[in-house]
Amino acid sequence: MAGPSLSVKRYFPVLDWGRGYDGETLTGDLVAAVIVTIMLIPQSLAYALLAGLPPEAGLYASIVPIVLYALFGTSRALAVGPVAVVSLMTAAAIGKVAEPGSSDYIVAALTLALMSGALLVAMGLFRLGFVANFLSHPVIAGFITASGILIAASQLKHILGVDAHGHTLPVILGSLVSDLGAINWLTVLIGISATAFLFWVRGGLKPLLVRIGIPDRLAGHLARTGPVFAVAVTTLAAWWYDLGEADVKLVGEVPRGLPPLTQPSFSPDLWLALAGPALLISIIGFVESVSVAQTLAAKRRQRIDPDQELIGLGMANIGAGFTGGYPVTGGFARSVVNFDAGAQTPAAGAFTAIGLAAASLTITPLIAFLPQATLAATIIVAVLSLVNFSIFRDAWTYSKADFIAVTATVAVTLIVGVEAGVTAGVLLSVLIHLYKTSKPHMAVIGQVPGTEHYRNVKRHDVITDPHVLQLRVDESLYFANARYLEDRIYAMVADHPELGHVVLACPAVNAIDMSALESLEAINARLKALGVKFHLTEVKGPVMDRLKRSHFLDDLTGQVFLSQHQAMRTLGGAPQDARAAE
Repeated sequence: MAGPSLSVKRYFPVLDWGRGYDGETLTGDLVAAVIVTIMLIPQSLAYALLAGLPPEAGLYASIVPIVLYALFGTSRALAVGPVAVVSLMTAAAIGKVAEPGSSDYIVAALTLALMSGALLVAMGLFRLGFVANFLSHPVIAGFITASGILIAASQLKHILGVDAHGHTLPVILGSLVSDLGAINWLTVLIGISATAFLFWVRGGLKPLLVRIGIPDRLAGHLARTGPVFAVAVTTLAAWWYDLGEADVKLVGEVPRGLPPLTQPSFSPDLWLALAGPALLISIIGFVESVSVAQTLAAKRRQRIDPDQELIGLGMANIGAGFTGGYPVTGGFARSVVNFDAGAQTPAAGAFTAIGLAAASLTITPLIAFLPQATLAATIIVAVLSLVNFSIFRDAWTYSKADFIAVTATVAVTLIVGVEAGVTAGVLLSVLIHLYKTSKPHMAVIGQVPGTEHYRNVKRHDVITDPHVLQLRVDESLYFANARYLEDRIYAMVADHPELGHVVLACPAVNAIDMSALESLEAINARLKALGVKFHLTEVKGPVMDRLKRSHFLDDLTGQVFLSQHQAMRTLGGAPQDARAAE
């Protein structure tokens, strides 16, 4: 019997990897699922708290979405679920349209997940994954760093036991300062102890376990269960000493059961209000997810399909919208754990979902006594690893323009908000790109003696011809730089009245748009009036194909040469040393 067609396999990757599933693969997936499940329980609760949602929303967002990604996603190690940055963006977005803690707030979260999922699926079907390229690495790094700072600051209220608020750093800090008199010192003790323990677990527990004889791999897995231990100990202490009566804020009752079927809103007003945040969450989540997936796939010489990843993540988010969750994406930390634990296929995610479903049926009553300070400590320790201040130094050293983009992204995110921050970073990156490409690097070139190579006269000892201006442009020609090209050529010709030829070398020109074509026609006509011939060299095939569709080549006063050396052999007169000519 013939297998599924390639088109069906593209949209349902499970039909591909599932055909070769065997016992060894099953064992690897089950082991990974157990480890990730243990890790995800406290994480899911904590990230729901960060999003301003009931803790069970974090569990619900980690069950059905994982199963749907396993069916539609292409990464064999990506672990999908709530993540810190998307949780923060969710809180910022729905906090503007509904009161935290209200039923409208929960419905807004469901709607945001559905909208994000629909956008991702549409982008995948229309192969629009390239949209994420508008988020440059410096902007992403700056945004994640600022988000990590915001998230950590927002959790200090749970560590201190006060009722602070806000989604920007000045507001959060101001609110914390104004409520300092209401600090609950027992909560502070729990929060600081849990935070210190979790920081120690990250770097100190594994070496300790190895020293006492536990194998390195097993020690690594055990070290990652540190948050579960912190949750268990503080929950037991809160129950034993009845800390709720001492005004220590606890998670409270969590409903036992599987994710319910929920109904997002289809109100046009709400969709309009959430459209911008949904788009940003979709793109940020996709960029974070696909970068992790590609990194892990490369380690096993596997590949992922970015457009199908959009569909997989989109279906996961749609599932979250209809099962009590909120926007999800692939998480870096849990995906690395999943990979290191031996996950072989997306089935590991499905097994993780089963484990979380079992947990939601059995252990949720115990969560009622879990101090919120412990979950806050879990978040703080997780997100501070995202903060990367070295990006400022690296950007300043390498590119001042990227430094400006990073600084602006961080500053706007911290002071104005997450949506404004990433928007400002993208717009600034685009503007900087337009500015830089509007004044492309252009070099007068000459022949390196004894070779067929032509280089910048300012950097190399080269041979030139006083009657031939050889100019290389190192950028595609389009509307933003067409006039600049004209002005540079006219100025150079005016300074060298003895010129008989202008040769424009185009090895870096990948495209010429209509505006640039008009400029080339104007240059050709202007030089013709001055008695100077205009030539092109090293024009790429696709660019030449487009030029052939116009009248430019028919009107060109000179020729189009295959190489710069061929042009100079044809046009050259009396060569001379470029520095002597200067």
